[in-house]
Amino acid sequence: MAIARLLTAEDLEEMGSDAKRFELYDGVLWEKDAMGGQHGEIEIQLTRYLAPHVLDRRLGRLYPSDAHFIILRNPDKVVMPDLAFVRTDRLPPETARVGFMPVVPDFVVEVVSPSDRTVAVIEKIRLYERAGVALIWLVQPRTRSVTVYILGQEPRTLHEGDTLDGGDVIPGFQLSVADVFR
Repeated sequence: MAIARLLTAEDLEEMGSDAKRFELYDGVLWEKDAMGGQHGEIEIQLTRYLAPHVLDRRLGRLYPSDAHFIILRNPDKVVMPDLAFVRTDRLPPETARVGFMPVVPDFVVEVVSPSDRTVAVIEKIRLYERAGVALIWLVQPRTRSVTVYILGQEPRTLHEGDTLDGGDVIPGFQLSVADVFR
């Protein structure tokens, strides 16, 4: 009887372009569903507002949905958030940013797609929290709301009349929830 070995982040990275739709959970590959139009529109909207704030102030770097982050080791967990941010003071050297990012993001956005299972979404949020992601926005297009997770605090759900903010992670950033869905 053959025993399959767990894959590592390095194994996934060696897959080259074949790796671009896969995440790695406890050494096992999980294919990420292709995003729909609405999902992509929300990512672009958020990037449109976040990028000038982050880049003009040199707060750090933003990463799109096809960037891989190694967030836990032994067994390895490699994720592809829909949008991620790493503060300047935590960025690895440029040479370490050529491949998969060997750092836990400070901020991630996950956009819930119609095909996403609630249990899987909650598990991914818990994984981000375990890894130490300080700020998570879970965007829910169906209800036009954003649930905000701040490490060590109870989550809160904001609606179109509310305002998102970057807190201590992205200082000074504010965005109307309604603008997320425009």
